[in-house]
Amino acid sequence: MIPNPWKYRYEVRVHYTDENAVETLASYIKEHLTKDMVLVCIGTDRCIGDALGPITGTMLESKSFSYPFYGTVDDPVHAVNLKEMMAVITTLHPDGFFIAVDACLGAEESIGSIHIKKGPIFPGKGVGKKLPSVGHLSIVGIVDKINHDDCFAIHNIRLSLVMKMSKIIADAIILATQN
Repeated sequence: MIPNPWKYRYEVRVHYTDENAVETLASYIKEHLTKDMVLVCIGTDRCIGDALGPITGTMLESKSFSYPFYGTVDDPVHAVNLKEMMAVITTLHPDGFFIAVDACLGAEESIGSIHIKKGPIFPGKGVGKKLPSVGHLSIVGIVDKINHDDCFAIHNIRLSLVMKMSKIIADAIILATQN
């Protein structure tokens, strides 16, 4: 079967510094929101570049977010436990509409962009890991450029960038879920 080139195309792209970033992301999320939404914030705080998901989850936790979500700085969903955590999460939410949040590597000119697409993300793909796909809808933040010569380049990312992008994503998710 020939893959559909539009299947995983990003529906929304916005730079975190755009003054309407929160509203742009929230509008798209709201269009796809279901009562069975479950967020899975993927990553680890052991690597700043991979902390976007857990920081977003922690920000949602601090706001007493009402939908179920998994993945915080204190209780991350990451490469080592992803398979087991997804088994637990899908058992707890068999009819869940999963939205995955993760950091991503991309083109240098895209650093700081937040993208949303229909379909799953493939955690670890940018650093050569083969992990289960996650999500019916995906939110990714491009935190650094792809550098095939230096797989440790992700360790040079500024925490400031990740924090600001996480705040935009968390604020957008909260805005989308408000009535």
